[in-house]
Amino acid sequence: MVIMDLDFERHGKRRKTKLEDDPQTTGMELLPREIAQDILSRLPITSLVKFKCVCRAWRSMALDPEVVNLYLSCSTQETDPCVILHCDFPIRNNLYFVDFAAHEEEKEKVKRIRAPFSSMMPEFEVVGSCNGLLCLSDSLFNDSLYIYNPFTGRYKELPKSLQYPDQEVVFGFGFNPKTNEYKVIRIVYYRNGHGRYPRSRRIIYPLSQVQILTLGGPGWRSLGKVSYRLVRRASETLVNGRLHWVSRPCRNKPARRLVSFDLTDEQFREVPKPDCGGLNRCDYHLAVLRGCLSVAVYCNYGRLEIWVMKEYSVKGSWVKEYNIGAYMPKGLKQNLVRPLKIWKNASNGRAVRALCVLKNGEILLEYKNRALVSYDPKKGKFKDIDLQGTPKWFQTVVHEGSLNWIETPSD
Repeated sequence: MVIMDLDFERHGKRRKTKLEDDPQTTGMELLPREIAQDILSRLPITSLVKFKCVCRAWRSMALDPEVVNLYLSCSTQETDPCVILHCDFPIRNNLYFVDFAAHEEEKEKVKRIRAPFSSMMPEFEVVGSCNGLLCLSDSLFNDSLYIYNPFTGRYKELPKSLQYPDQEVVFGFGFNPKTNEYKVIRIVYYRNGHGRYPRSRRIIYPLSQVQILTLGGPGWRSLGKVSYRLVRRASETLVNGRLHWVSRPCRNKPARRLVSFDLTDEQFREVPKPDCGGLNRCDYHLAVLRGCLSVAVYCNYGRLEIWVMKEYSVKGSWVKEYNIGAYMPKGLKQNLVRPLKIWKNASNGRAVRALCVLKNGEILLEYKNRALVSYDPKKGKFKDIDLQGTPKWFQTVVHEGSLNWIETPSD
């Protein structure tokens, strides 16, 4: 069972023995199967975890594969998300969550998730989230990868991959609905250490190798080199069965490009960019808004423009959907000294990051890894999201909370 600082987990454990010993039915079992599944698919993830803790019969219902799949399909529609807060100070092994779909009293405080593998991987980075599963990488030794469901506590260490003494790794994690497979991609940039390289502010890694793992498969496969220098970000965007990054300018490709990796044929392709001009600079980030690939571009005076690709891979479908003005959350008015080099994937110190669109149409924003804010595009108003227990420094990951798991031959 997942270990959380949640009262309902302890409450569920206390009631469990009594209810399991009581032969009397609870009533839920008397409902037609389709109705019971429909009810469970509409619960917030925090309520579903409570439901699972009541008794063995309810636990079996919640973990039924049909319920899990139905729950995932409902969570991808017009519902509020669950967000994971990855706290990196003083160390990077703390996970918290907020369920925006929960009842009002459940949304008033941030709840901590105690990762069961923290002793084996004391510091980690969240490199991806897909269908209720997190992909975590070891940020100390770079040789461990885990798949983890924070709401069931189940986790799996992935096979070791080829490592280089001097390397930089860009990760991707996603699901291919055509083949029903989860894949992890490692794009490794490295140098062999025998040559001399020109002095520059950024370490130059002239060599590359693309490694891919299909979960449940025999092991890592090499796809050869990659011709793009991809920018490392906290979590890559998964849209239309493809992972997306922005490339760095280099000598033979000076313009920044939107690059996708197709999880079906395992090929890199370029995606047409919006005509906003900002992608040739560093002031942008990618996001998924209502299922569409989106680009948020930082403008003068603290403004943020968000462009949305309404029809995937069609250049003419890019639309400037939002224009967000400058704002200073209350949480940023307190000056805190932030340690240097906390995240390798940091957002370059930019003020604001667009996360997702809430059910009410407001945009969820993260400010300088310290504050969550919702923005109403119709009224042009900001609202600070002040939650009890919010860590001082965090990185937000939009997450589909579920009880999903990947059954592999080793399980």
